Amino acid sequence: MISPLAYVDPAAKLGKNVTVQPFAYIEGDVEIGDDCVIMSGARILNGTRMGKSNTVHHGSVLASTPQDFHYEGEDSLLVIGDKNEIRENVVIARATHKEGGTHIGNENFLMDGVHLCHDVHIGNHCVLGIRSMVAGESRVDDCTILSSNVIVQQNCHIGSWVLIQSGCRISKHVPPYVIMAGNPVQYHGINAVILQHKSDVNHITDRILRHIMNAYRLIYQGNFSLQDAVLKIEDQIPMSDEIHNILNFIREAKEIVR
Repeated sequence: MISPLAYVDPAAKLGKNVTVQPFAYIEGDVEIGDDCVIMSGARILNGTRMGKSNTVHHGSVLASTPQDFHYEGEDSLLVIGDKNEIRENVVIARATHKEGGTHIGNENFLMDGVHLCHDVHIGNHCVLGIRSMVAGESRVDDCTILSSNVIVQQNCHIGSWVLIQSGCRISKHVPPYVIMAGNPVQYHGINAVILQHKSDVNHITDRILRHIMNAYRLIYQGNFSLQDAVLKIEDQIPMSDEIHNILNFIREAKEIVR
């Protein structure tokens, strides 16, 4: 299932039923799990560790050299989970340092032209839209959607179940369960449609959705400092896993998009 027109270094480790199409290029320090498909023109470079059932489309480059002035030629890693769809012309850099790592979780969909820089962490079940870019050392948590042409600047943390609409530029942390839109980016309510979809699996009730909405009303519409908003949430909003997630995110982030 490896085309004779592809280049696969003899040192590369390929699992069972891996398909490598013509003119794909795979270097030696690479591990590819079972049932992956590497399409023509894709480049899988040193430092790639890929799980099972991933599809890498035409022209994508995995584990490219970090575009970071701190990079000094160290061997470093790009670690990819299972069942990811990596579409055409996606570029993902490996980590700057050996002890670091760029990490992509499971069942993500990376659309055409997505660029993920060094030491980025993407969770599970995320969708990254056409030409979206995530700068170095940023993190995108589970089940988040970045629409087309979103730019996430360095060291930003995007929470879980977030929707960021097309063309937004993110320069601060974005807490979970929200919609962000516009330039400059602003809060546009909670991601209710996706959260209701989540409720089919994890039993988020309408009551909890209202609590999430009320928590963010205190944060974004209450005319309070962020610290005071947190105190009011603790005092006024019944606790649930989702409210704990919001509070823990804000305490860790200290500064969010407002």
